[in-house]
Amino acid sequence: METPTIDLRALLVEREDCDAGTVQKLREGLAQGGNQFKALRDVGNLLQKKLESSPPAVAKKLHLKLGIASYFLGLMPTAIENLKQVDSALGFFYLGRAYVNRQQYDDAIKSFDKAEKAGYAAPQVHLQRAGVMRLRGDLEQARQILSKLEASSAFSAEYHYQFGCLYLAEGDKLKAFAAFEKALSFETGHTGALFQLAYYNDLAGNDDDAITYYERCLRYPPVNRGVLNNLGILYEDIGRYEKAAECFNKLIKSDPEDERAKLFYRDTAAAVSFVVEEGGEIPDKNLKAMLETPVTDFELSVRARNCLKRMGIRTLGDLTRSSEANLLASKNFGETSLEEIRKIMDARGLRMGQSLEQGSTHFERFRSQPQLSPEEQALLSRPVTDLNLSVRARKCMTRLQINSLGDLVSRSADELLESKNFGQTSLGEVREKLGQINMKLRGE
Repeated sequence: METPTIDLRALLVEREDCDAGTVQKLREGLAQGGNQFKALRDVGNLLQKKLESSPPAVAKKLHLKLGIASYFLGLMPTAIENLKQVDSALGFFYLGRAYVNRQQYDDAIKSFDKAEKAGYAAPQVHLQRAGVMRLRGDLEQARQILSKLEASSAFSAEYHYQFGCLYLAEGDKLKAFAAFEKALSFETGHTGALFQLAYYNDLAGNDDDAITYYERCLRYPPVNRGVLNNLGILYEDIGRYEKAAECFNKLIKSDPEDERAKLFYRDTAAAVSFVVEEGGEIPDKNLKAMLETPVTDFELSVRARNCLKRMGIRTLGDLTRSSEANLLASKNFGETSLEEIRKIMDARGLRMGQSLEQGSTHFERFRSQPQLSPEEQALLSRPVTDLNLSVRARKCMTRLQINSLGDLVSRSADELLESKNFGQTSLGEVREKLGQINMKLRGE
């Protein structure tokens, strides 16, 4: 039997009180998906109108409801503004969580203290306090708090999530991700644990798993801004530009001052337009279509298919941007698998690494210049990861096989812009990072 849709208007507008049970019902309602998120926005607008004409006694309850609604909509400044007008344990608790989201940790601690004094469940407050200690860099204090909660919180998803984050901060990834999995065993919709597992898979290049985890995060608001940013970038990587634009547009709605999200949105919108119109800018449309052919269209062995998936190689174009040596360096990818790939490429007049050759030639010429000092040679040999680029720019570096600063400065801006999803935003970021160490792209 299908579960009936939870009426959010009845829950937050028609019902007089708002308590922990209300919040639980709200979370369940949002997890139902469909138009529930839009329904909550409509509820927020209605509560705001009612607030404008309500007497002080009623206004307190409306501020609480509007603050909670805004929190789950991801509108943290509005949530804080309203929850500051509330004098209740629930209000203090969610005010603290909103402050954490905004990285206002001192204010968060004060709010959690008030929540506990007002009667909010102490273990839950202490778990949040441990999280704040960790975020402020006080790992020992965070561990002490969590250790005291073992008896009361062993079956709490939040407890295992907080311990997972602590393990991660201490560098123990195996324990961290075991803890995140444990958290999900108690609460399948724990957004924090889902995000951490998504991000881990994202960094590891397991894009399909990362997308799955990120998409699960969307079902359980409030949605971490990192979810929308990283998922948008992953959608771009697989050509789902409309979905990517939707992610960046949500970022803009939650923070109209986010200039980075605006630039990403414009890049994505341009990509959508490019795919639809093309405008005659690609001289050989057949070649373009061939390069965009998924490798899954070909009969490959399971081993070869799995290795390509693990390396994030999805199309023939990706293969032209990856060298044979790079493929052979991948675990379980041997000469037999390489020969399979060669036959596919040869039959279409393509070869692995051909898109890298021009850039490599430039670098070899640049690197071999006799006038370079040992210090300059050392600088060129530094890994490109030292630039601390964003996820989008980092993925483009990986796709172009740019591993060192020397690899990067051997490329021109035009060469970088030819890479899929590398737009003006990423180019500006690379230029800025290089400028900080007195380096420039070729030709600049």
